[in-house]
Amino acid sequence: MQTKIDALELPHGTLALPCFLPDATRAVVRAVDSQDLERCGVQGVVMNIFHLMQRPGSSTVKALGKLHSMCGWPHPIITDSGGFQAYSLIRQRPSQGNINDDGLHFQPEGNQRPFRLTPEKAVQLQLGYGADVVMCLDECTHADDPPQLQRTAVDRTIQWAKRCKREFQTRLERKEAWSGGRPLLFAVIQGGADLALRKRCSEALLELGFDGFGFGGWPLDAQGNLLSEVLAFTRELIPLRFPLHALGVGHPDNVKECIHLGYELFDSAMPTRDARHGRLYVLNDEGRHERWFEYVYINDDKHIKVQRPLAERCDCLCCQRYSRGYLHHLFKINDSLYLRLATIHNLRFMTQLVERFRQPAP
Repeated sequence: MQTKIDALELPHGTLALPCFLPDATRAVVRAVDSQDLERCGVQGVVMNIFHLMQRPGSSTVKALGKLHSMCGWPHPIITDSGGFQAYSLIRQRPSQGNINDDGLHFQPEGNQRPFRLTPEKAVQLQLGYGADVVMCLDECTHADDPPQLQRTAVDRTIQWAKRCKREFQTRLERKEAWSGGRPLLFAVIQGGADLALRKRCSEALLELGFDGFGFGGWPLDAQGNLLSEVLAFTRELIPLRFPLHALGVGHPDNVKECIHLGYELFDSAMPTRDARHGRLYVLNDEGRHERWFEYVYINDDKHIKVQRPLAERCDCLCCQRYSRGYLHHLFKINDSLYLRLATIHNLRFMTQLVERFRQPAP
């Protein structure tokens, strides 16, 4: 019988699973600092080398003591290889880059020089930034992309994973000792909505051997529905001793469903972005409502004189000290305090969501 892991030991701490990690894409979760994150119960964050290699740049990250020191965040950091972001840029503006067997070549608008991201460089950058979990470079696809494109992406993803692992091992061997322990290397499973391709990619990556895996590609179909069948099928392919990261999954409904499917790690900018735009998450009383949570649109005039907090049972700073009416006022005058309080609340909602599914301590 397979044993499902309940924690992930990393150089900068332990992630209790399941775990939601907010996106600190450019080395910051917008509107909050590292102490706010800790008080929300956030265990780790995800950062993105596609953006960090451009700004502030690798030399600056290293000069500031690598990511943990630069951000004042002493807990785990998972770094995204940047494959999804480069794919999105190139898909939207083909003139700004291309993808070939060597890697990704791109020049974002406003940049004076082009960038080249190969599997080897992706690993070098992530290790150089001090990441706790390094993601292999992969070629991303959308679920409805044509079959030939999906097959090419899977082939490249497997080949790039081989190169990433080789570079990872080479770099680690050059270190006499790795401070705090060895970082982990995750590979990304591609294949779109094609189950046969997901199987081929999973089997090839398992044979290569990695510490964990991510479900790659856009996790939604053209109608915005979660690819539940594909996600479930992929989880069944990966032995439970390996953690599986549902990359980019952050809608509360989707996180809850993926937890039931057996996924352990989640990341997304959605909860913090929703907070900034006035869409706040509130848990409904169990058994009294059809849906288990609801959206509170704080911009609505119905909140003007409401004295109660967003959520009576929430222990976040926002709910413990401030009313809906005050949040409405802050939102209307566009004060930065609203951004902080709203972000704190939605993050605490997400951490409370995953905490409900953790195994109790023996």
